[in-house]
Amino acid sequence: VLVPDEARVAGSALTEFLAEQGVTHMILPPSLVSALPAGCELPEGSTILVGTETVPPDLFERWGATVNLIAAYGLTEATVNSTLWPARQAGGRPGGRVPIGRPDPNTPCYVLDATLSPVPPGVTGELYVAGRGLARGYLGRPGLTSERFVADPFGAPGGRMYRTGDRARWRRDGNLDFLGRVDTQVKIRGFRIELGEIESALAAHPDVAQAAVVADRDGDIVRLVGYAVAERGELDPRALRAHAAGLLPEYMVPALVVPL
Repeated sequence: VLVPDEARVAGSALTEFLAEQGVTHMILPPSLVSALPAGCELPEGSTILVGTETVPPDLFERWGATVNLIAAYGLTEATVNSTLWPARQAGGRPGGRVPIGRPDPNTPCYVLDATLSPVPPGVTGELYVAGRGLARGYLGRPGLTSERFVADPFGAPGGRMYRTGDRARWRRDGNLDFLGRVDTQVKIRGFRIELGEIESALAAHPDVAQAAVVADRDGDIVRLVGYAVAERGELDPRALRAHAAGLLPEYMVPALVVPL
């Protein structure tokens, strides 16, 4: 079941659609679930995968007793899902930072330092993913493919692993913690976004001399905010957003553009 555009909001339109369709298993961004107002109920007894971005602990306090929440982590380059943390099997509540769980079957995960050496539990490194679900590379982009898909020194000869660009660490119980990015990439509503691409789009406007974009977080809600310096005259924020919308996907358009 695909949720229609008008129901992809944190409100009754979504929860009523799920109830009407009898949905029992679903994948939802945690920021969307967290933003559901009081009175909106998810289908009782349903199984919900929440992931692709940081999962707030209060999600489990609010919904853990009525739905089966599973924290997930995954990448398009590794066929969407790589790790899982079933909350109920772990006692229902994370007791702090929500882990992204253990690697899926046939999906080795490594936390490595700059020399591609494994780091011990509790030490932060970069997360690499290998296994049968790995993509061949990026179509028509051999340079990026060779940069991100590298030889796997821990697997079979000829094996590869994907450099995620995500910071992580092992827990002593075998679960992984996600600790953010090693670059300027962010995740919003489940989409991975390079802030530099948005900055380039804003800077392409003839009236813009410089542009910067940040991910502004208010609690569990993250939005993109652009800042622009005028080449000449005064800038119209609405015109800049419209310009960005003509160059970028909807989810990459800043919610707000502030002239400087």
